[in-house]
Amino acid sequence: MPSEVVRCDVPVASLIYPRVANASFIDAHQAALADADQPAMAYFLDLMASMPGWIDNLMVLRNRVVQAFGFKDLGRLTRIDRQRDPASYLPGERVGIFTLVCNTPEEVLLVDRDKHLDVYISLLCQPVTADSPRTVVLSTVVHPHNLLGRLYMLPVAPFHRFIAPIALGRLLRARP
Repeated sequence: MPSEVVRCDVPVASLIYPRVANASFIDAHQAALADADQPAMAYFLDLMASMPGWIDNLMVLRNRVVQAFGFKDLGRLTRIDRQRDPASYLPGERVGIFTLVCNTPEEVLLVDRDKHLDVYISLLCQPVTADSPRTVVLSTVVHPHNLLGRLYMLPVAPFHRFIAPIALGRLLRARP
């Protein structure tokens, strides 16, 4: 039985936490992992690969609509290299639609920077404790740079709050 995905605060120990200050959008969800032997990047790549087709299609629609307003076409969420060793990704490289900021065994921090906003995403694997199994926390923090960035987030924020737990739940169900 897969773990329940629950909303949570962005962990203070996360690399994304310093970006929470002055953010206009903050979202985090967590769930217990059945397996605890993979690095964070492996889980992130699995998360992107297990994205439902309808969500990927929404991304295609998003790309078409927002280009008229000067936002960049990010591509598909599922366009990732599943054959590549997760540890081989280096800061500055693209990982799907994001640029890698940091890749450690415990956490990946990625960003999409646009002239209108910066979107940070983190996948943190928290260690097993006496009280809980290893958990994965998926956090997103957004900093708009202008009015268009803030307006963009009005329809995106509710979709993100709906889609993020679905994606995390699919990741957990896909794990052995």
